[in-house]
Amino acid sequence: MTDPRYAVLFEPVEIGPVTAPNRFYQVPHCNVLGHMRPKAEAANRGVKAEGGWGVVCTQEVEIHPSSELTPFVEGRLWDDRDIPQHRLMTDAVHAHGALAGIELAYNGHHANNLYSRISPMAPSATIVHGNMPVHARGMTRADIKNVRRWHVAAAKRARRAGYDIVYVYAGHDMVTLMHFLKKSMNHRTDEYGGSLENRARLLHETLCDVKDAVGDTCGIALRFATDELLGEDGLRHESEGRDVVGLLAEIPDLWDVNVADWGNDSATARFEPAEGYQEKYTAFVKTLTSKPVVGVGRFTSPDAMVSQIKRGVLDLIGAARPSIADPFLPNKIREGRIEDIRECIGCNICVAQDNLSGPIRCTQNPTQGEEWKRRWHPERIEPAKTLEQVLIVGAGPAGLECALQLARRGHEVMLAEARNSLGGRSARESMLPGLSSYSRVADYRINQLQRLPNVQMFPGNALSAGDIVDLGIEHVFVATGSQWRRDGAGRFHHHAIDGIHSAHVLTPDDILNDNSPSGEVIIYDDDHYLMGGVIAEHLHNNGANITLVTTEPVVSSWTVNTLEQDKIQSKLMRMGIGIITSHCIATVNGANVDVASIYCADQITSLYADAIIMATSRVGETDLFDELSNHADQFSTLKQIGDCEVPGTIAAATYSGHHAARVFQSGAGEYDHLYAREIIQIELECQH
Repeated sequence: MTDPRYAVLFEPVEIGPVTAPNRFYQVPHCNVLGHMRPKAEAANRGVKAEGGWGVVCTQEVEIHPSSELTPFVEGRLWDDRDIPQHRLMTDAVHAHGALAGIELAYNGHHANNLYSRISPMAPSATIVHGNMPVHARGMTRADIKNVRRWHVAAAKRARRAGYDIVYVYAGHDMVTLMHFLKKSMNHRTDEYGGSLENRARLLHETLCDVKDAVGDTCGIALRFATDELLGEDGLRHESEGRDVVGLLAEIPDLWDVNVADWGNDSATARFEPAEGYQEKYTAFVKTLTSKPVVGVGRFTSPDAMVSQIKRGVLDLIGAARPSIADPFLPNKIREGRIEDIRECIGCNICVAQDNLSGPIRCTQNPTQGEEWKRRWHPERIEPAKTLEQVLIVGAGPAGLECALQLARRGHEVMLAEARNSLGGRSARESMLPGLSSYSRVADYRINQLQRLPNVQMFPGNALSAGDIVDLGIEHVFVATGSQWRRDGAGRFHHHAIDGIHSAHVLTPDDILNDNSPSGEVIIYDDDHYLMGGVIAEHLHNNGANITLVTTEPVVSSWTVNTLEQDKIQSKLMRMGIGIITSHCIATVNGANVDVASIYCADQITSLYADAIIMATSRVGETDLFDELSNHADQFSTLKQIGDCEVPGTIAAATYSGHHAARVFQSGAGEYDHLYAREIIQIELECQH
């Protein structure tokens, strides 16, 4: 029964000639399945339609080989041969009554064309995006006509592929249609440069071209970034961003509005914790157009969604990351199961996969990207063939997920945790600055487990190997987590740092256990994900004087993949935290620490430290498992999962627990549980 408060979310919305069945709208987002894995792409989007999203869109789709994104795997609609792949997706979405949308993209100098080797093009001659030693040539009038023509051809193919909504894309600072709008990139002196009306001409023409071509049967959406958050150096919602909306107000059937660039649009919860954080940049759009407006803001609360509708901010609730974390979010709201929503934590592990050209994954939803490959469904799991009693030792992300899925399969589950509280690292790390959303990983699973009659949870129970043997339970999963190393061994040093045992050394585990040092503190970051930077911020807030030493050229270098590295480093610099990059700790003598350049080892700087925090690498807590292995004949199942087996991200831990529960009783060996593959079929050419 739908709560009357949320009934407005399930009203239909007309988008030109088509009608969305409700206000839940999965905006275009990447999943690195695309043209290389079309069956997986279709299954991934189809599950969202099954989960109640009224509109489900593709990622950006290349429309011509002169703008292709190798090595990144997006959609592709270069010619008619690509249509059957797209038909798989539209059929999967239509099977559940949703509309299918496609985001046509011409990326211009944002694409390096590593496959086609065609010279990239831009409004004016420039160097390409990123750090490739490649330049883009300025577009001629003939090139401009071609870009318009290619959009029309792709739109017609999209209609033949079954799409209901066709996008003209001018956002994220990623595409030519936006580059023409930007004074910083468009230095033309013809009718496509100079005034805003001239710089918007190509967008205006392309939008009208596409609408003329397919607008009789397809809704035409314009995805537009109203603000680049660059002040006078970019588009601003108070000035030119607003003017573009006014100029084109009634042409598209739908406005999909956000901010640029991608790092601002998909900001992590660490830097944009509030739902609806883009409202201040996009709320004006509905005052300038009668057409429906969709926008994003990492919405997970139905109350926040309703507020957007009733206050006239949005007509449709857009989502990328919340739809990844819970493809069934709309249905859960419809059915009054708000407490069952897996809320996005805003960690951007999904985004990182795109930047790494790997298929999508999610911290909260381990089935993401596995819908076709492993036939995993986010809401259904195969019932147990025979019911067993299972013991899981450790209630961190892996243990909680494994317990939940085993219980859903019907097994009797006992979950023991040495600490007095459940949640493991996700709960403890949520106490650090900006990471409060990490608690959702534990909260969701604990809530679900507490409602299952076949689960018993025992916090504050540190079981020994003897205790476990005495219990007589044949199936045991060990999820005892990991510990940070104290000796400095990591990526750079593969051994203990000379003299390290003479210093006052702490690890992130000590900090998470409320053992925070004062005075002069060195943080040695050879891990390069979040921990070094967030510990620096935490200790600075507690009054310590921090110097962060890292072997990388920048702080928290891996977070470039989660779109927050620049924000982390700039924040630390504004806080006055000392940063020494491209250096390692060479030797330690008590409070005296020598740091050396990783390029010139004889270039040494001596520092004083009351304490050193080692954020280098972790080791699994395997002592219990090792002891139990001495009694292996007592168990039918004895397996390590999560950080205990292999330390990694929280996403890796939840996946490990989920996988263990899925393959339990399958009879497959450790590496024998194979999954489906999409294999290219070779088309034999006739010999003449």
